[in-house]
Amino acid sequence: MALIKTDIEIEKIRTSSLLVGKTIAEVAKHIRPGVTTAHLDKIADEFIHDHKAKPAFKGYHGFPSTLCISVNEVVVHGIPGNRELKEGDLVSIDCGTVIDGYFGDSAFSFGLLPVAIEIELLLQRTHNSLLKAIKSITPGKRVGDIGFEVQSYVESFGYSVVRDLVGHGLGTSLHEKPEVPNYGKRGTGAKLEVGMVICIEPMINLGMRQVMQEKDGWTIRTLDRKASAHFEHAIAIRNHGAEILSSFKDIEQVSNPDIVIIR
Repeated sequence: MALIKTDIEIEKIRTSSLLVGKTIAEVAKHIRPGVTTAHLDKIADEFIHDHKAKPAFKGYHGFPSTLCISVNEVVVHGIPGNRELKEGDLVSIDCGTVIDGYFGDSAFSFGLLPVAIEIELLLQRTHNSLLKAIKSITPGKRVGDIGFEVQSYVESFGYSVVRDLVGHGLGTSLHEKPEVPNYGKRGTGAKLEVGMVICIEPMINLGMRQVMQEKDGWTIRTLDRKASAHFEHAIAIRNHGAEILSSFKDIEQVSNPDIVIIR
């Protein structure tokens, strides 16, 4: 069963999730060719601790870093290291925080200029699929309705939806029930109830949907090595529909001439 949150709990999840957005924005200021993913991870780690919070990912089932930084064909769970970013890269930043025992979680993908038009379109349409799914939510609908909105939209452009990884509930644990796939049929799956908090996170591939896990036990990449984009919001189910608890506002306000920021 999904966990129903009180208004107080939802506000705590919002507080954590807003810090995630601010952290990604701080990282975005430093994304440029030649910077290492490890350097970006260090910036995030210091920023989160400076705001009296804890990184949610670091140590989670043994994950070694504060951020998941996934470049180009890496879908999710990329481990920061000595890799230097270069022009044309697609860079996904996934971040989580913990404040007062409640988790925040969000993700945003960037393109390093100059970026191929097919990459920029993939970013824009993946972002759009997330917002389209959120707008469709009302209490009583089901997670299959969310997946249907994402899948039907992105597949109309010839993209594919990753099926091995899904969105999830959020609260006092980073991953709670229900699972929230980015594909599905209307009217199927867990019912959306007022007070639920879930993360919707489309992971959309330029090529085929099949993925594989690298030997490090974390990194997930596309089987055909074509690019993948990833955006994520934490939302609460309210009587009127979905309320976004995370925010891209701080990210959208970043001024960095080296990157594409989808707005």
